[in-house]
Amino acid sequence: MPIPTRLRAIDLMMNIPDGDPTAWYEFIKPLLLDEESREAFKMPAQYMFKDIPEIGDQKDYVQYAIGQMDEWGVERAMLGISGPNSTNLKACRKHPDRFFPSYGANPNNGMDEVRKIRQLHKDHGLRAVTGFPSGLCPQVPLNDKKYYPIYATCVDLDIPICLCVGVPGPRIPMAPQKVEHIDEVCWFFPELKFVMRHGGEPWVDLAVKLMLKYPNLYYSTSAFAPKHYPKAIIDYANTRGADKIMYAGYFPMGLSLERIFTEMQNVPFKDRVWPKFLRDNAIRVFKLE
Repeated sequence: MPIPTRLRAIDLMMNIPDGDPTAWYEFIKPLLLDEESREAFKMPAQYMFKDIPEIGDQKDYVQYAIGQMDEWGVERAMLGISGPNSTNLKACRKHPDRFFPSYGANPNNGMDEVRKIRQLHKDHGLRAVTGFPSGLCPQVPLNDKKYYPIYATCVDLDIPICLCVGVPGPRIPMAPQKVEHIDEVCWFFPELKFVMRHGGEPWVDLAVKLMLKYPNLYYSTSAFAPKHYPKAIIDYANTRGADKIMYAGYFPMGLSLERIFTEMQNVPFKDRVWPKFLRDNAIRVFKLE
């Protein structure tokens, strides 16, 4: 069934398209060993994405993003306040009704990172911690002991952790993001709200099995054009998993909101699934009310 027009989405992965987007990917450059990734690509997984949004110069990038959200029915979006894009933090401060903050943690920093998470939560009302295990330098597997203090901190603060799982798009090793690692994490931290990002392929069937097993394990659709949503995820949402699957986009990193919401009209979710997928699950898991 198509998206009900009355629904307004909550996007769990967005950025304010401010300035040079290549600056977003400086952190991953030490891991890129092939010439095409180093010299030719504007973003590290460019070979996977056609029609990466061209934003151009804007007088006010925050208002531009809000305009795109209004046009395509996005009520609120989660922005990462780590990295070089301080505009994300400014947007969260100026428009708390439209944006809420997350922080991309680096477990290689030990207790300094735990203290930073706590300070950001106190100062800015942090709603989640995020991470890219394969993109860290050095890489840190999902079940590595370096992540455990961060997991414990998220439990203590009662905020979700959203981590990339599955084969990464950039040409870097996949081992840290094997979905099987999540089993140990969810077993040892039963109170941790763990949200999978970036698809989980090719282990999507295992991701579904683990969501059936663990009450606090969820899946978001970040970095996937809707026509590529895995069939196993759509089937799970339409049956036992309606409360576990959440919308996340990838604007402006790789997908436009126009493409996402145009293609989404053809996703065969059942009528009862759409409100949960687009907003209700995010409101509950990220405590947005």
